[in-house]
Amino acid sequence: MKAVRIHGPNDLRIDDIPAPVPGPRDVLVRVAVAGICGTDVAFTKVGGVAGPTTEPFTLGHELAGTIAEVGAEVEGMKVGDRVIVNPMGDGNGIGNGAPWGGAFAPWLLVTNATVGGAIHPIPDELSFERAALAEPLSVATHAVNRSGAGPGDKVVVMGAGPIGLGIVFGLARRGVRDITVVDMADSRLERARALGASTTINPAREEVFEALCRTHGKGDVFGWPVANANLWFEVTGVGAVLQSLVTMAPFHAKLVIVAVHHAEVPINFQIALAKELSFEMSLAYPDEFPAVIAALCDTSVDISALVSHHYGFGDFLEAFEVSQDKQNSAKVLVHCDG
Repeated sequence: MKAVRIHGPNDLRIDDIPAPVPGPRDVLVRVAVAGICGTDVAFTKVGGVAGPTTEPFTLGHELAGTIAEVGAEVEGMKVGDRVIVNPMGDGNGIGNGAPWGGAFAPWLLVTNATVGGAIHPIPDELSFERAALAEPLSVATHAVNRSGAGPGDKVVVMGAGPIGLGIVFGLARRGVRDITVVDMADSRLERARALGASTTINPAREEVFEALCRTHGKGDVFGWPVANANLWFEVTGVGAVLQSLVTMAPFHAKLVIVAVHHAEVPINFQIALAKELSFEMSLAYPDEFPAVIAALCDTSVDISALVSHHYGFGDFLEAFEVSQDKQNSAKVLVHCDG
């Protein structure tokens, strides 16, 4: 079968490899749709998860599909079941260097598979295109859960990529109405407004701090000027942006760090201490899949703004390039079954 594999730094290839064979506790999933994640791009740049890989591995971890084979000891599943795969469930690490595979291939081996662990059944009325958004929306939902956001909060989301957009979606579902999104791409800001943002700011056209003060009000802490938003999400991965949040945030604000910062970021803890800022870190999705799947099953909820492009598997390399175009892309989906 064909599979998208990392061989080293910036060395991404579509290889011919043997199709996986499930053992007695495994299932084989026929991948229908898989999404391209920012971590897929990051892994490709460095040539592996934390550094250059010693063996090629198949990329991709956001997916939905159909069970094609079931091991003899697997319970609660059958051939033909439509499913979402939690890539971290049941100890799999799918698309994160796991030797047994990733989502950018027609067939995916899920080891030690259990219902509610790696495998989540979905109803027929939930399209694979929506279902493939479960993983990134779970990342975003976990960040919103960690924040404790509620209807009365004044929120700033820095970055309107797929996770930032998912955070806007999650905030709106929790009843938050005062949501400001900051991003350099007008197309992504338009998507943010469609998902529930009340205000958007493009730093290319206006000074961010002054725009935030107009929206949320201006104050000061020991003479430092601040914008009176109490909850801030850092979803850019840019060190200077994180530093600016410490400077702009008011007394007792909470900063939720969602993006991966690949370089060390010096923080002025004199200011952070004086303001008694709270820092909340958010990674992955320990418990969020069921709630996100329930939200996705509510087809009256329009999430079309989360997706910008659809590609066939044969055009994967083009899809991968498009996914890195921050001006024009959001979530890019790859149809692996056709």
